[in-house]
Amino acid sequence: MQDTLNVNMNEYLPLRDVVFNTLRQAILKGELKPGERLMEIQLAQRLGVSRTPIREAIRKLELEGLVLMIPRKGAEVAKITEKSMQDVLEVRRALEGLAIQLACGRITQEEIATLENNAKKFSETTKSGDLVLMAEADEAFHAVIYNATKNDRLIYILNNLREQMYRYRLEYIKDAKIHPVILKEHEEIVRTVKNRDEDQAFHAICVHIDNQEEAIRNYIKNLK
Repeated sequence: MQDTLNVNMNEYLPLRDVVFNTLRQAILKGELKPGERLMEIQLAQRLGVSRTPIREAIRKLELEGLVLMIPRKGAEVAKITEKSMQDVLEVRRALEGLAIQLACGRITQEEIATLENNAKKFSETTKSGDLVLMAEADEAFHAVIYNATKNDRLIYILNNLREQMYRYRLEYIKDAKIHPVILKEHEEIVRTVKNRDEDQAFHAICVHIDNQEEAIRNYIKNLK
């Protein structure tokens, strides 16, 4: 376990929420590894807080599926499993399929330009080798589609799902051989949205997500 965690103290948030967000990001970014034990006393010392907000954060992380409670052992970071990945991607496929169809009819010319620009930015980040930059650029690309739906409820749900997707997104983009595939898929998504072709856009986003699922499934199998 690392000696420090990056704590973002937000004066507008209760301490329990600050601790929750800190641990959540540490898991999603891999600072706390799958299978790693979460010891309340050690985490409290590292974050400079009491055990109470740590305990509350662990309970919330368990509800999100990021932490498992093991009988007689305590809490540990949930491993990336085929089942957990499939659960998240099934929901993502359904919601992003709806989102891109809505976006085709509602996206503005300015948003199309932003979508094209974000596709280029992702392409540029693949040359850096920085996984976090790549993941953030990929998120920004998809966020344009979410926002273009003009459906506040759908945007809210997709943004929450995006957080749960983060650890899978990182695993997906680790393989440099995948990058040209993602770039082509982004280009196809841009093209179909720009043409406002709902059927082709739906197909493009499903192919994009299906390829991600297959790649992560192969990664998980190689871990066994």
